[in-house]
Amino acid sequence: MAQTRNQIQALLAEAGSHPRHRFGQNFMIDQNLVRVVAEAGALTPDDTAIEVGPGTGTLTEELLDRAGRVIAVEIDRDLAAMLRTKFVGRESFRLIEGDALAGKHQLNADLLVAIHENAGEHRPLKLVANLPYNIASPLIIELLIAGVDLLAFTVQKEVALRLKAQAGTDDYGPLTVMAQLLAKVELLRTLPPQAFWPAPTIDSALVRMTRADRLGPQSAAFGVFVHAVFSSRRKTLRKALSQAGYNAAAILSAAGLDGRQRAEELPPERLLELFRLDATTNVVG
Repeated sequence: MAQTRNQIQALLAEAGSHPRHRFGQNFMIDQNLVRVVAEAGALTPDDTAIEVGPGTGTLTEELLDRAGRVIAVEIDRDLAAMLRTKFVGRESFRLIEGDALAGKHQLNADLLVAIHENAGEHRPLKLVANLPYNIASPLIIELLIAGVDLLAFTVQKEVALRLKAQAGTDDYGPLTVMAQLLAKVELLRTLPPQAFWPAPTIDSALVRMTRADRLGPQSAAFGVFVHAVFSSRRKTLRKALSQAGYNAAAILSAAGLDGRQRAEELPPERLLELFRLDATTNVVG
């Protein structure tokens, strides 16, 4: 059963811990929503679940009941120690202590090894988590690139809107483009601040992303390209491409564009086309 706020507070006190803002810790206290998040992962006994930021283990218990294996990644050493004690003897539980990210565009080495091992066993791999707010955006992209099949997670509503945004809107940007070329994005529901403790100042959202990778081994290079063309919303494509070292004239001519458009006006598929035209015409400066 999911933990109440009082139970979470008691567990933290016993562990000599408290909510740490630097780790983006907001604990879900709505017991029904804990189950909703778990259900969004559509887990089966054949699946391996990744949980980043398990905290006091309230969602972890749900995942262990549904998945064949759970890999939890916890940066807080006090909570990591508590989780080891709580789930001792559960053979399907594995804890990785540390940051899920080793860098802005690099996963924790132990997590990456676990992902590769799981792939070797041909087990479906799914992230199901209340993600720490401070690492959510880069983490979900890196997990998709690494091959995670499905991600079901809570995140700030503003990030969720960026993931689902359409070209030409204020929320549209590099995160949108990468996400939509790597996965199908669904916004399942909005979550109020009162669902968490401490309550954040903004709404959250439950998002599900089903991997549909159209980038393959070019994902890193395309990420550089996208950030270059979005380097300033006021720059035209011609100027952004030229300043990033690309032969803008050749790319735009091949694409049938005059270059006065801005990156935010083009859908992800069109930006991918520009990137591929650069590769085929060999025009990087």
